[in-house]
Amino acid sequence: MLWTTSCRHSVRSFKTCLGPLKSRSFAQTSHNWFPRPSPRTVKAAKAVPSFREEIAKTSGVTPFSERLGRPTIRKQVAFFLIGSCVAFALAVDQTQFETDWWSKRLPSLTGIFFLQSTTEEMRRASQAALYQKLQARFNKLKEVTSSWPIILQNISLSTIVAATNSYLTASEGRRLCWIISGLNLAIFLVWKIPRLNPFMNRSFMHDPLSGKSYTLLTSMFSHKGFIHLLANSFALTSFGSAATHYFYLHPNTPEAGPEATAKWHFLAFFISAGLFSGLVSHTVATKILYPRLLSEISTQAKIKTSQAASAIVGDVGKAALSAPARKILPSLGASGAIYAAVTVSALAFPDAQVQLIFPPFFPISITTGVGGMILLDLVGAIRGWRLFDHYAHLGGAAFGMFYYSYGNQWWASLKRLYRDGWNSGAAQTGL
Repeated sequence: MLWTTSCRHSVRSFKTCLGPLKSRSFAQTSHNWFPRPSPRTVKAAKAVPSFREEIAKTSGVTPFSERLGRPTIRKQVAFFLIGSCVAFALAVDQTQFETDWWSKRLPSLTGIFFLQSTTEEMRRASQAALYQKLQARFNKLKEVTSSWPIILQNISLSTIVAATNSYLTASEGRRLCWIISGLNLAIFLVWKIPRLNPFMNRSFMHDPLSGKSYTLLTSMFSHKGFIHLLANSFALTSFGSAATHYFYLHPNTPEAGPEATAKWHFLAFFISAGLFSGLVSHTVATKILYPRLLSEISTQAKIKTSQAASAIVGDVGKAALSAPARKILPSLGASGAIYAAVTVSALAFPDAQVQLIFPPFFPISITTGVGGMILLDLVGAIRGWRLFDHYAHLGGAAFGMFYYSYGNQWWASLKRLYRDGWNSGAAQTGL
């Protein structure tokens, strides 16, 4: 009994000791047993690098964006400058060569051509020479088809006559645009060969992230869709001939002298405008869209790796996870160069009327049409539309406006440099 009583007394004493502990909260206990650290201690703990940071330092792991690198535009800018200078130098050389050739031949034709300007005489003589060449080819073809059945012979000869008359009566600018459209058609047909698609994707599409620069030129003449090819060929034929006629007039630089042709001038303008519009699109893609794309990918990766993302951000987080980042797609086509020709035509002939193949179908002023297209591209660039390369269109329009203001003076300066260089070279050689 004594042992039992003592045991009960001991148990009662142990419960009495535990009583205060059971009535105290965990916060009070932790506060009393583990004192709160001071602000200096917390600051020192934050300054200590984490385990992940120490591993990154020792293993040499670089951030994702630094590993990818940032594409540059130096090669593309150099390619545009060099390509444009070469195109204009060759255009001046060929133009001056044809002008000198016709200037030497014209004295024997002065009894036939009585026009006011030497330029008109040279171009009329060139037209007559083209007519004689086409007539000689038609006569040879007529001899070849003389043994054919009379029905087949009549059909073939009448078709050739109609095509020849159309080519002969067209302006030299329109003929050049037909040649460019024919080149575009040939490249379009190459696209239809499945075996060559990898080569065409590498060499005839400009990918801003590839680092290539020569594709700025090759992509100008490349079209994968027939509707795209047809629309660009129609616009090039219409406005390219008008721009060539404007270069023929030389309203701002009469001191440029006579020229036998203006097609080489337009060809250099067309190539330079295409390179510049592609450069503008390339610059926007690499300097604006690409950093934005990396930021979106990094943000999405952080959200996906967070285990509590759905609980923290809710519907907004789910929408961010499901929304794909904007892609940077390769470009192709001559739309930028055509925009430059359209802009020059609108500024040179503001009273001209054009009829669009899309609403409104009735004729409108060319300035109104060009202004509407530029406004549409501005909206498309701001809104991020992906159907067309709006930045290339805007770059082509800017090049057209710039060339309308300073292009003729630039062309006259190049011709003057060419003549001065040739004269100095001839003087040194004693010719």
